[in-house]
Amino acid sequence: MAAATPAPLNDALLQEVFIHHLTRIYNGKCFLLKSLPGIKELASFEGLKLAIDEFTDDVAKQIERLEAIYVAVGRVPLNEDCNPIKNIVKDEFCLDETQTIPLLNDLDLMLYIQVLGHVNITSYRMLIMVAKTLKYDNIKQLLQESFDESQENDKLFTLIAKEYIAS
Repeated sequence: MAAATPAPLNDALLQEVFIHHLTRIYNGKCFLLKSLPGIKELASFEGLKLAIDEFTDDVAKQIERLEAIYVAVGRVPLNEDCNPIKNIVKDEFCLDETQTIPLLNDLDLMLYIQVLGHVNITSYRMLIMVAKTLKYDNIKQLLQESFDESQENDKLFTLIAKEYIAS
């Protein structure tokens, strides 16, 4: 039995797909930005706290870019309750604030921040593909900048984990 090939998407449907994914990442980033100060308070390693500060700045810049994209496509962000980033953060990364082993707590923080980073990287990759198809060249550039930042954040938290484990 041959697998069915999906029908080609028209521009109107692609635009809706684009807005759907844009909304998901936008709402997740906004929720994450509000949550990062509390996440930082859970960290014990100074290098991790500094990385969370840098990550917070990057999230804020990415939100600004996403808002510029909404303006460029003539849409406004809608609130969305069902969001993978919100769901990961809502449980504060499933961390217990009374953790007696700081190493375990900090490594958990790094792990979950990187999980979020990979959600972002995948989301941006999808949005870049759709933007390219829709010939949203200026939007594609904004998404590429956020994609690149997300990859750099992933590398940063990997280096910090290596530094922490080796010390």
